[in-house]
Amino acid sequence: MQMINYIKSENYRLLRKKGLYLTSLICLLLITAAAVVLYLLGQYETNFPYATSLFFYSNVISGSLLILIVAFLFNVALTGKDTSLLKQSISFGVSRSAIFWSKLILTVSYFLLLCMIGMVYTIGLGESLLADDAQSVESFLIASFNMLPIVLGGFFMIHALKMLKFGDVYIIILLLFLFMFSGDLLRMILRPVTGLSELYQYAPSTLLDENLMEFVDQAATFDYRYWVVGIAISAVSLLVGAKRFAKQSID
Repeated sequence: MQMINYIKSENYRLLRKKGLYLTSLICLLLITAAAVVLYLLGQYETNFPYATSLFFYSNVISGSLLILIVAFLFNVALTGKDTSLLKQSISFGVSRSAIFWSKLILTVSYFLLLCMIGMVYTIGLGESLLADDAQSVESFLIASFNMLPIVLGGFFMIHALKMLKFGDVYIIILLLFLFMFSGDLLRMILRPVTGLSELYQYAPSTLLDENLMEFVDQAATFDYRYWVVGIAISAVSLLVGAKRFAKQSID
């Protein structure tokens, strides 16, 4: 009951945040702009090769870092500079566990809702405005499903770090390392190590790049590696984050 009441309170506070609506609106406007630009170029440029649904969808599959930035902004809505509210909640008897998990449940729910709306809207624009590629929607859905655990892992990691009061700059740097450069760095570091030289293939950045290439080649398939890595990032982030937050002083 305590957690349900706290979720209701935080939900009321979250829905009054203008940044949540602004972020969502900007995301949908960017999707619209990308589709309209490709459509217009296809109408007025002879033999323009990119006015296709396949290319349009590839911008989403390649935009994992942009999606994580949106995840960061959603997290900030309830884990930003609200230390006084945390102290007040704890003084009223709300457990730290309820605070940690309630904020996560709310922010990830609205984030996933935006992702679902964005996907449906993207497919609607792609199929109505742009040249159709065979099986592009099916490939898009498969590639998006592969991305899902990696993106959620990033979301949970951001949440844990924000709750532990890590600075925004450090969080952004960690996101860049993990989701853009981790594969290349692991490949260089582990190349001489027998038995570990292929470990880079499980790095989030490697998996995301591979997912994009397979989508562009229309060879996207469900792959368990995305879920293994995504669940591992999620589990470590949430377990460590919840444990440390339970012992963290609220200044």
